Amino acid sequence: MRELLTSKAIPAPKFRYTPCVKTGPFYTVSGMVALDLATGALISGGVTAQTRRILQNLQDAMPDYGVSFQHMVCARIYTTAFAQFNEINAVWEEFFDNVAPPARTSVGVSALPLGALVEIEFAFYRTTQEEGNTP
Repeated sequence: MRELLTSKAIPAPKFRYTPCVKTGPFYTVSGMVALDLATGALISGGVTAQTRRILQNLQDAMPDYGVSFQHMVCARIYTTAFAQFNEINAVWEEFFDNVAPPARTSVGVSALPLGALVEIEFAFYRTTQEEGNTP
């Protein structure tokens, strides 16, 4: 069975989707763009600011989902600014400085929702034995 998970730590979806779906030990987090929690609008700034906001929003929502960066097994990064991917990598390193990074796919695209420069989706795996533990 699917369990649909939400978090008040991230802006409500702009379209019809569930932010996180848990199926057994697997957690799939829908693609996130850099939305401001207070306004729900895409933040201004380049790929550095947008990547940081996405990862911060994810970090803020993870306790509600019951996972942590240690449980992340895969991330898919989509960007319209592939020439600036070194900036995305620099922010990525900030968040995974003390954690083994997940598998990752990076794709250059022509457009993203709301005119975003970066969108990232995430997959986590957390076993039943860990569910009683705090992430």
